Amino acid sequence: MSAEPQPEALDDEAVIFFDGWSSRKRRVALRFGASLEIVQNGATLASWPYDDIRRIDSPIFALRRETAAAGELARLELHDPRLHNEIIARCPYLAGKTRPGANRAIVYWSLAATTSFVALIWFGIPFAADRIAPLVPHSFERRIGEAAEAQLRSVFSAEPCGGEKGARALTRLSERLQSAAALEEPARIEALRSAIPNALALPGGKIYVFSGLLTRAKTPDEVAGVVAHEIGHLKHRDSMRKLIATGGTSYLIGLLFGDVTGAGALVFASKALIGAAHSREAEAQADAFAADLMARLGRPAKPLGDLLTRISGAENSAFGLLHDHPLTADRLAALAAADRGERGPPLLDDENWAALKAICKKDDVKPEAAQ
Repeated sequence: MSAEPQPEALDDEAVIFFDGWSSRKRRVALRFGASLEIVQNGATLASWPYDDIRRIDSPIFALRRETAAAGELARLELHDPRLHNEIIARCPYLAGKTRPGANRAIVYWSLAATTSFVALIWFGIPFAADRIAPLVPHSFERRIGEAAEAQLRSVFSAEPCGGEKGARALTRLSERLQSAAALEEPARIEALRSAIPNALALPGGKIYVFSGLLTRAKTPDEVAGVVAHEIGHLKHRDSMRKLIATGGTSYLIGLLFGDVTGAGALVFASKALIGAAHSREAEAQADAFAADLMARLGRPAKPLGDLLTRISGAENSAFGLLHDHPLTADRLAALAAADRGERGPPLLDDENWAALKAICKKDDVKPEAAQ
């Protein structure tokens, strides 16, 4: 290694130093010791560790100091070629190579950023959905439900059932359930003709029961349990929670600025209704609500589990009830445990039950529809 230069400039312009605080240039000398000392008239102006020195991309052989926090504005210009080799030999990271420990820091902060992002997805957005959904005005929910309704019927190839007697029976069942449910807004329940065994609730208070589910039901309590479960989703505003969690921040922004009938509704129809099931927590809460609601009316909760079990053995549809409401052993056990038996009168008599079962048959239509 070359001999240590004297702490005086080799000539008037050999080494120029800018301290980063002013535009003043200083003619200095360099002292190569434990660190690079920048000296003027015997006084040390700055001391740069060799590991921190980087070369500036410039036609002039210029240097700067890079700290762990940020690069400094101070710089050195070396106009004497004899100093260049000395600097290159002593400064291992002159070209900007990673200094010791930097890789670990990069990995650490990358992992921290990834962890934060995952935490936001898994906990932040659901947390926000839980807090924001109850604050959404019911008028907004109704607009979302109306916008999604046409899309829903198209996806399921479903049309309203026209059975007049069956519609009256469904209304009677709905009134019995809603009288004990204490909903903020009344629900509207309608039957749709579709072979898919499903039932679902839209934002804004609309519940659809598909004829495929009515066909598989054996008792009024089974259908009542399903409707009570969907009323539970309305009570807890689960569709709004699912919509916000699925659409994320983009939907929240759209909601705040009134975009609830365009892109937001499409997000709901394509993802929330079809592509995303309710969470296990939401299903458990809706089951508990249904069991409690049936108990208030003196009816058992177990028939809901019986119907779900029957559907699970025959269902092969991607849009069936168990796609939106996944069945687990825990759900069945909880429904059985919550069953308080039959202590009240049937929710529908035999005549109304038969009418409800036939609500979607072609021969049971309104007189004007038959003309």
